[in-house]
Amino acid sequence: MAAKGPSRTLIVARRQCLVCDAIQEALENEETDEIGPPCSSCHAPTERMAIVARGAIPKNPLAAEIGRLGGLKGGRARAKALSPQRRRDIARKAARARWRRTG
Repeated sequence: MAAKGPSRTLIVARRQCLVCDAIQEALENEETDEIGPPCSSCHAPTERMAIVARGAIPKNPLAAEIGRLGGLKGGRARAKALSPQRRRDIARKAARARWRRTG
């Protein structure tokens, strides 16, 4: 969903197949044509009947929590695994890069 350029509003649209009359809900951009994506049953074009929801789709809190687990301990765990000499080398390289930019 993260795309470069202008942001697009997402909608949940109720669509009806023009051939088999199947009704389905689909997540799509607001700019999607009224006659749009193919039907999941017969692959014929579908027509937008109504917009069910508009705006940002809420994040799954469980997935966000699982993603944070690794991120919270990442830097500390990496630093703990490095030898003191390797940490010093990384710090020296970072300091040189900072001084190179300002000078």
